[in-house]
Amino acid sequence: MGKSKQIGNHNNGKKKNIAKTWKTKRRTKDIDQIHADMIPENAAKLLKQDVDFDVTGCAQNYCLHCARYFVDLKSLKEHFKTKVHKRRLKKLREEPYTQAEAERAAGMGSYIQPKTVEVHTQQVEEEMA
Repeated sequence: MGKSKQIGNHNNGKKKNIAKTWKTKRRTKDIDQIHADMIPENAAKLLKQDVDFDVTGCAQNYCLHCARYFVDLKSLKEHFKTKVHKRRLKKLREEPYTQAEAERAAGMGSYIQPKTVEVHTQQVEEEMA
């Protein structure tokens, strides 16, 4: 009779997407790591980096919330309007988990609702050209 024309299994690519997200090549910073970067001392270092020719855009156009480098200021500003950036801002509003919160969840204390953090898109300094 021959083979069926249908190709693949019936998981709609779910396993493939999970595998892609956990590969180290495409691995991005986790939410709690980005919260650590948003501390004013760390944020100042990341936004005012020295010129590095090995990084995209010479490390001059960095989105603090998404942990991504961009080629130029125009593409960085366009990124601020995208759904990806807005979703990341929404995720960052919730405070990251702590060890104390994990212990309360295990029954060693009372439940306290997670706090929300005020997160806004970073300010971009215009380049004088």
